Amino acid sequence: MSSLYPLKFKTIYKDKIWGGQKIKTYLHKDFGNLPNCGETWEISGVKSDVSVVADGELAGQSLADLLEQYKDELVGQKVYDHFGNIFPLLIKFIDANEDLSIQVHPDDELGKERHDSFGKTEMWYVIEADPGSTLISGFNKELTEEEYLDKFNSGRLTDILNKENVKADDVYFLPAGRVHTIGKGLLIAEIQQTSDITYRIYDFDRVDDKGNKRELHTEEALDAIDFKHYPEYKTRYTPAKDETVELVSCPYFTTNLLDFTKSTAKDYSNLDSFVIYVCVAGEFTVKHNGTGYPVKMGDCILLPKSVDKVELETTSGFKILESFIE
Repeated sequence: MSSLYPLKFKTIYKDKIWGGQKIKTYLHKDFGNLPNCGETWEISGVKSDVSVVADGELAGQSLADLLEQYKDELVGQKVYDHFGNIFPLLIKFIDANEDLSIQVHPDDELGKERHDSFGKTEMWYVIEADPGSTLISGFNKELTEEEYLDKFNSGRLTDILNKENVKADDVYFLPAGRVHTIGKGLLIAEIQQTSDITYRIYDFDRVDDKGNKRELHTEEALDAIDFKHYPEYKTRYTPAKDETVELVSCPYFTTNLLDFTKSTAKDYSNLDSFVIYVCVAGEFTVKHNGTGYPVKMGDCILLPKSVDKVELETTSGFKILESFIE
């Protein structure tokens, strides 16, 4: 078997009714003949869309192939023992040219029971935001299921949703069960569990190019929704240059922000996990065993567990999300 090395994958482009052009104009990723691009899947183990290695000796092999061959060398022993031949994280960029549907995702228990799938806990990092952009996360007051249904059935669902003004570099953690939507004008990096299960609650009565409304999942969503009210929905963190700043730590992933003006070295030998870099600004080169792997804004790169020492060389600086499983 070939030795593992820092891996880039071919981007999977998704045309969406609410998608726009920022994947091309801001992230400089070419989605070809699609009329728009709402999402890119950068690293995916979802069965319908498994990522394929873009370059190097392993080019053309799927992430599923690599897991079967390399097992814990790729993801770490603890991760492999828990997830087996399913890669546990899905990495996306999302461009909302219009509001996404109001939706909720099931947790692990409900996802397994209904769909033989993981649940979907996720986080958003806002890369770019048009002036006045908003998103929805959770409710603006404590609710019972009956109160929720009363608002829903009377067409006043938005009255009880928590709307937030959003700017670049904001972070939102969305545990499974939290009602949410990404608002118009936002370009977001999303890190989530490997799941494509979404319960669509309300879609603003939109129709597709054939005049059809998208399916809603009113009943399925009821069992998934967390009706509690929380004092704060935005993730607070203190930005710092040339330091590792923790954004989110949960059982499904830990994500840090590295906003560096200079080169640095990283040693992951004490971490029993793969590491993913999502570059949201600038550029750098991952150096490993004398080989350089260039990374620019809009790129994602997977460091296998066996690649536990790297140097990140830069002249211009970079901003990356660093994710792994603890």
